[in-house]
Amino acid sequence: MNMNNIFPADFSPASRVWIYQSNRPFNEQEILEINEQLHQFTAQWNAHGAPVKGWGQVVLNHVIILIADESQTTVSGCSTDSSVRIIKSIERQYGVNMFDRLLLGFIVKDKVQLLPMAQVPYALEKGYIDENTLYLNNTVLTKQELDTQWLLPLKDSWVGKKLAAKA
Repeated sequence: MNMNNIFPADFSPASRVWIYQSNRPFNEQEILEINEQLHQFTAQWNAHGAPVKGWGQVVLNHVIILIADESQTTVSGCSTDSSVRIIKSIERQYGVNMFDRLLLGFIVKDKVQLLPMAQVPYALEKGYIDENTLYLNNTVLTKQELDTQWLLPLKDSWVGKKLAAKA
């Protein structure tokens, strides 16, 4: 699954990335509304008065990705806080949880499927997912990592390594 055509090409590979995964998919109307909010936010994103080159979008109906190209303006703590505020506002508005780090995302039949960490061994055992199932590695921190390490086969991810260590 190639996501590179979705992300902005004119951002530095060192751009900072924040990934927020919803505990449920957004419907088409919600995606339109959220993308508009993200567009308005990134158009006004500032760090100490200087504009931040930003991008934000709902991806795969489940995930909000924010990118800040710091080659012109470095994102400060305050500007990071403002990005968290917009995500928390979206949470309240749509009744979703965007901060559940124990809910892992996998691509199954071209859709995001969420599994609690504790259920991953069971899902593997039952064949619901396998070592080649794409895992949403939401721990990536830069656009370069987003492009190359966000969607990983389970066996190549930290989750796969953790499960292999237990086996």
